[in-house]
Amino acid sequence: MIFHIIPWNPDPEIFRLGPLAVRWYGVLFASGFFFGYLIMRRFFKNEGISDEFLDRITIVMAIGTIVGARLGHCLFYEPEHYLSNPLGLIKVWEGGLASHGAAIGILIAVWIFTQKEKKPYFWALDRIAVVVALAGVLIRLGNLMNSEIYGIETSVSWGFVFLLKGEHAPKHPTQIYEALAYLFIFVLLLRIYWRKKGRFVQGVPTALFFILVFTARFFIEYVKEDQVPFEALMKLNMGQLLSIPLVLGGFILLLISLKRGYIHLEAVEQAKAEVKAPGRQKNK
Repeated sequence: MIFHIIPWNPDPEIFRLGPLAVRWYGVLFASGFFFGYLIMRRFFKNEGISDEFLDRITIVMAIGTIVGARLGHCLFYEPEHYLSNPLGLIKVWEGGLASHGAAIGILIAVWIFTQKEKKPYFWALDRIAVVVALAGVLIRLGNLMNSEIYGIETSVSWGFVFLLKGEHAPKHPTQIYEALAYLFIFVLLLRIYWRKKGRFVQGVPTALFFILVFTARFFIEYVKEDQVPFEALMKLNMGQLLSIPLVLGGFILLLISLKRGYIHLEAVEQAKAEVKAPGRQKNK
C-alpha cells in the first residue's frame, strides 16, 4: 500500500520587526480571546447584560487562563526545574503552557469574580465554556504552526513530517485531531445556548465541556509523543492523569444538574438585575 505523507515546515513567525517577532501561535492565542469576546457579547446582549460587565469578566478570564496555564506547565511537567529556578515561572515567552492548568485557573478566577460580584457561578461558567472550546481550536492550530505537541510515528495516509523539528518519519498530526474535537464541542455548546436562548439546565454546558474536552484529550494522548522524559516510565501520561479527575468532575456535575433540573431563569434575571446599576444605559 502506498501512503501519502504531508511535509510540514511552516515558519512559526509571520513577520519580524527588529527584535520583535509576530508568531502564528501568539496571533492564534490572542484570536481566542478576540472571538470569545465577540461571542460573549452576543450572549450578554441577548440577556441584557452590559459591555462593562463583559469587559471585567474577560480580564478575569485572561488572567486565570495565562496564570493557570503557566503554573500548570511548571508544576505538572517540570516541577524540579521551576522549583529550583522560580524566576523562570514568569518567562512565558520561553514557552510552556498547560491546558489543564488553564482550566483550573479559569475555574478559580471565575469563582473569585462571581463571589465578589455576587453573580451565579455556573451562569458564568456555562457561557465561558462555549468560548473556551473555540479557544482550544485556535491554540491547537497555533501548536501546529509551531510544529509542536505532535504524535507518534504512523503509517496513516495523512501523517505529517515535521521537518522543522528534524523529523523524517510521518507522525500523527494530533494538533489537528484535538482542534477538530474542540470544534465539534464548540458547535454543540453554541447550539445548546442559542436553541434555549440561554435558558437551560444550570451546569449542563459546563459539565459537557469537561466530559467531552478531556475525554477527547485522554484518548488522543495515546497517539501523542511524550512531552517530558519522565512520561516514558508511566502507563498513563501526565495529560491523561490530569484529564481523569476533570472528566469525573464533569459527570458528577452533570448528574447533579440533571437531578436538580434547575432551569436557569432565575439566575439570568438575577444577573440582569444586579449588573444594571441605577442610571446605567441598557445595551443596544
